[in-house]
Amino acid sequence: REAIKKTEANLLEPIFKLEITCPDDFVGNVVGDLNSRRGKVLNMTVKPQGQVISAEAPLAQLFGYATDIRSLSQGRAFFSMEFLEYAPVPPKVRAEILHKLGR
Repeated sequence: REAIKKTEANLLEPIFKLEITCPDDFVGNVVGDLNSRRGKVLNMTVKPQGQVISAEAPLAQLFGYATDIRSLSQGRAFFSMEFLEYAPVPPKVRAEILHKLGR
């Protein structure tokens, strides 16, 4: 904690790549939920089973996502995720983290 107080720490967070398959009726709900989780929609593709949404989101925002996506889509959407990269934490989130550490 003392070291963080004395330096300007560059905090990084893991970013995950998501591929979500969702029926057309629920795409708006799923995209809105991704946006609320600091996610970025990269691409949307039409497939016979519905829309395939390619996105990126920080891991910290994805805990509980499986339950939430089932609720948003009445159990009809599914997703996969894999590690993509580490990225700097946005300034607002960084300030919250440092505040919790007592800085």
